Amino acid sequence: MSPRLIRATYLLTLLITWLMVSFVKIQPPPIIQSFDPDEGSQAKRTRGEVSLAVAQSVPPTGATGATVPASGFSAQTRLGYNSGDQWEPAIATDRFGHVYLLFPQYGGVPGCADCSSPTMILQVSNDRGNTWSAPRLIYSDGRTTGQWDAEIVVDPVDGRTVYAAWLQNGKSAIAVSKSTNFGATWTTVIANSTNAGTDKPILIARGQDVYVAYNHAQTVYVATSHNGGATFTEAKVNENAKLGWSLAGGGAVTPNGKVYFSWAGYKQNGGAKGAVNLYVSQSADGGVTWSNQLLDVASAPPDCSAYACGWAYLGSQAVMASDAAGGLYALWNANPTDKTPNRMYFSKSTNGGATWSARVEVSSAPAGTHHNFPAIAAGAAGEVRIAWMDARAANGGQDRWNTYYRSSTNGGTTWSAEIDVSTYISGLDYIYNDGFRFPFGDYYELDLDDQGTTHLVMGQGYSYDTPGSVWYVRGR
Repeated sequence: MSPRLIRATYLLTLLITWLMVSFVKIQPPPIIQSFDPDEGSQAKRTRGEVSLAVAQSVPPTGATGATVPASGFSAQTRLGYNSGDQWEPAIATDRFGHVYLLFPQYGGVPGCADCSSPTMILQVSNDRGNTWSAPRLIYSDGRTTGQWDAEIVVDPVDGRTVYAAWLQNGKSAIAVSKSTNFGATWTTVIANSTNAGTDKPILIARGQDVYVAYNHAQTVYVATSHNGGATFTEAKVNENAKLGWSLAGGGAVTPNGKVYFSWAGYKQNGGAKGAVNLYVSQSADGGVTWSNQLLDVASAPPDCSAYACGWAYLGSQAVMASDAAGGLYALWNANPTDKTPNRMYFSKSTNGGATWSARVEVSSAPAGTHHNFPAIAAGAAGEVRIAWMDARAANGGQDRWNTYYRSSTNGGTTWSAEIDVSTYISGLDYIYNDGFRFPFGDYYELDLDDQGTTHLVMGQGYSYDTPGSVWYVRGR
């Protein structure tokens, strides 16, 4: 081929390439989001829309916690914003008097015209919950498109390093953030990024070991760091399980470094059908390999369509905790037959999860009462605190819920009397004298501080797809 012909061919190739770039819009590969059983096809998800009125509203400057009585709990105090929609709050305490609240804000962020829905919000108390800072963004790089499912913990070794985790960018990225100055500044990394939606991250940490469990459809994964959250590797927990869906629920790291996660494995996907297997998975090699142990088997979840929530919203969940001596505790809800109300059960292991005690009921509510959303925390050896939501005030119905609390100092052998920690607040259409209308927020948390005070944060609302709010109580 002559040099002139070669040059002409080259110029023609450049021209064709320029025309393609100029006139052809090349679409990036789509992000495929997995189906969230808590949302379901019934949910409108209007909380994903940003309201101009919310974004232009004036953010609060802070909050003051209600006084703690000599015994029992304070009245509930509203935290977060007073507009928009607060959802699925997480809480943690350190050994220096700080309390940390993390939650996703839907409907827009007051004072932030560019914030997406939802956006992750941090609020901190420096005096054990007496007063609270103004809520603020924990992380944004200008490219973040949505942040879901808040998790926040404090390293039990130094009692001060704080870790937070959430899902973002269409639930395709698992973000982990770290603060060593009591929440003033944060360093954020992406523990894992996929092209498909994930769900239900569970964050635990001890020393330099940080773990985040989450599910992608049928599979539970754990992202592991052994350098204080700087870098992560990933492993499958249920490698060979044949499930329709899986949802992580709780986790713990014992003083000997053994790590545990509890999760629910649904036999069917896309509807409230089939058994729900509740597992505790454990790893003795830092998250490289995992073994799975069946804790209990529940039946198909009750129907939740009347409240626009998905088929697994009222389904079984299992949470767990470890005390300072390595004792393991699990709390979960389960039902004996398909679509019937759940009960609340407790079990413990004193041999590192090799065996678990027979389950015992911890609620005195009448038969036929809905029980959902377990929460648990542990402190010194044998010190356990538990909470759950049930609808006993409505005689088994789903339109009057309360949050109940119990404590034990002997590893759950005996328990304190039940305390209803949800209190009446006037002026809101979803809170009544006998309870709140809907267990809003899907899950919530409690934590135990170094002085033995329990700090609990919960969500309450009118229905799944209406604005709700975050409420804080503290006591013993």
